[in-house]
Amino acid sequence: MTLTEPDSVHTEHTPLSEEHLTVLGDRLRSVLDGTYATERAVGRATFPAEGMLRDPSLDVEASREWTLGRLLELERHGFGHAGVPEGANSVSDPLTAVMAFEMLAHGDLSVTIKSGVQFGLFGGAVTNLGTDWHHETYLPDITSLKLLGCFAMTELGHGSDVQSLETTITYIPETDEYEVDSPTAAATKAYIGNAAKDGTMAAVFGQLIVDGVGHGVHVVLVPLRDESGADLPGITTGDHGHKGGLLGVDNGTIRFSRVRVPRRMLLDRYGGVSVDGVYASPIDNPNRRFFTMLGTLVRGRVCVGGGAGIAARRALSIAVRWGLTRHQFPAAGRPDGVLLLDYLTHQKRLLPRLARAYALGFAQNELITDLVHVQGPTPSTEEEQRSLETHAAGLKAMTTWFANQTVQEAREACGGSGYMSENQLVEMRRDVDIFATFEGDNTVLMQLVTKALLTDYRKEWSELDRTGVVQATARVAGDAVAEATSAGLVLGALADAVRRRPEETTLVDRRWHALMFDERARHSLEALARRMRAAAKVRGDQFEAFNALGDHVQFVARAYMEQRVLTAFVDAIDALPAGETREVLERVCSLYALQSIHDDRAWFMEHNRITSGRSKAIGAQINDLCRELRPHALSLVEGLGVPEKWLGAAILA
Repeated sequence: MTLTEPDSVHTEHTPLSEEHLTVLGDRLRSVLDGTYATERAVGRATFPAEGMLRDPSLDVEASREWTLGRLLELERHGFGHAGVPEGANSVSDPLTAVMAFEMLAHGDLSVTIKSGVQFGLFGGAVTNLGTDWHHETYLPDITSLKLLGCFAMTELGHGSDVQSLETTITYIPETDEYEVDSPTAAATKAYIGNAAKDGTMAAVFGQLIVDGVGHGVHVVLVPLRDESGADLPGITTGDHGHKGGLLGVDNGTIRFSRVRVPRRMLLDRYGGVSVDGVYASPIDNPNRRFFTMLGTLVRGRVCVGGGAGIAARRALSIAVRWGLTRHQFPAAGRPDGVLLLDYLTHQKRLLPRLARAYALGFAQNELITDLVHVQGPTPSTEEEQRSLETHAAGLKAMTTWFANQTVQEAREACGGSGYMSENQLVEMRRDVDIFATFEGDNTVLMQLVTKALLTDYRKEWSELDRTGVVQATARVAGDAVAEATSAGLVLGALADAVRRRPEETTLVDRRWHALMFDERARHSLEALARRMRAAAKVRGDQFEAFNALGDHVQFVARAYMEQRVLTAFVDAIDALPAGETREVLERVCSLYALQSIHDDRAWFMEHNRITSGRSKAIGAQINDLCRELRPHALSLVEGLGVPEKWLGAAILA
């Protein structure tokens, strides 16, 4: 394939030293970058930013060619396979991989996702599920982009329900091979990145069958195309064509018709067929083996959530900066018109979202720390691994939902200008849409969060009952829930300090925020546990009995994740010395917390946690906080870490 010079929106290469930040903006950026401030600063200073945004007028074919060309260019600059091992003797570096993904998300998101497919998903499957032979044989060509691959998990008939995939991987003892087959139309692999055009091999998820016995979902490497790009015998690929976004990613379908591959092509770190033709696995329990395999791929959710967070920051940076320059309607003392961001209604569109962007950023930092620990050289416990999977699922959902809502709000806040492609927001909106679906549908992921909380809740009760130390009273039930949902000792201590007389605290008292977040998480989980126990006793349709709890399940997960996010914000503030930076972040944190409470004010009032009068006062306090933060708006967007020249929006030129 001959690559032409990619068409792009020109953006200058902007080393960090050339940025002119306010003093406060520089300090806020350092705080939000957190533990990884050095890595992120180096990334900004060395990222090849010229040509980082695709020309939105390019059609599908041109977008795909540009995206692959940009990925090859990034690889030459060291931003391609960063963090992915290059062979059997290399070490996977989760921190570098996540930092690289974040940096790519500052540019065209098709490039970000194509990189994620190649290195994070396809390369990650080989790295995490394969053995030294697979690493030595394939990783050098994967990391150099000589071998472009696919991550073939999703099928037309099965998306989130991976355990029910229909693709079969059958061991053939006579030839010591596996036969990969799509027995039904529903077994067709669908929406697969790199499948339509560029991929020459796929990591295929399917049901492993040995001597007529099923051993659950495993992964096998299957070549797809020859050197000319034609499908190999037994392979039928299809092209999804034009999509709602990410035009530079060649998503497609794959069907297998009894395709044979050598036995060694199975990624058999957690189970496979021995030279004697017998299935063996270091993990006896099939369910535990399945979740262990999927758990090794958790980095993808961490990256997708982080990338969505960066997209939201880009959108907010454009909208807030526009609001600081655009005048509309003259007023007394303002003959040239009022700045958009001086209107309280405009502040309330953007500043609470700016506060949430900071909150989610601090939570993302903590999640990255957990990922580095679990996937690092020091052995981690099963509990730590499960905790990482739960929080990665929840934060991915929270952040990708937030990104979709925020990009749309930013588009509207920029009026007609926001609808022009040259200002990036409509393209960003198209591209970030699917982030709510891949790496796990958000609603399903939140169900996983609640399932984990209920598991911990049941375990707590079981331990209490066995020891006989305490009585199973309502009071103890509350304590058990508090233990199960505790997102941090600091937050718990803050809540306890005002639990008896919450109405006597001010609305910006962090102790009251902590109490409200704790009450929401604690009570909703306890109530759900009661309802589920009652549902289990119902005769008749058990599915409908549990299905009726769906809204409650979602609320529990969201309440828990909100508590986690607030904890991360409080921890970040507590690490700061007194001064302007801390004072501003205290207000930002209050704005985040009060907006969260205000959004759920019906629940708080229904459960007698706040009065109607206090509910009204919260709205007024949010207005006051927006006014107080308005003078710091520029510094706050600078703190988000997106260099102005990287935004590529014509309205800011």
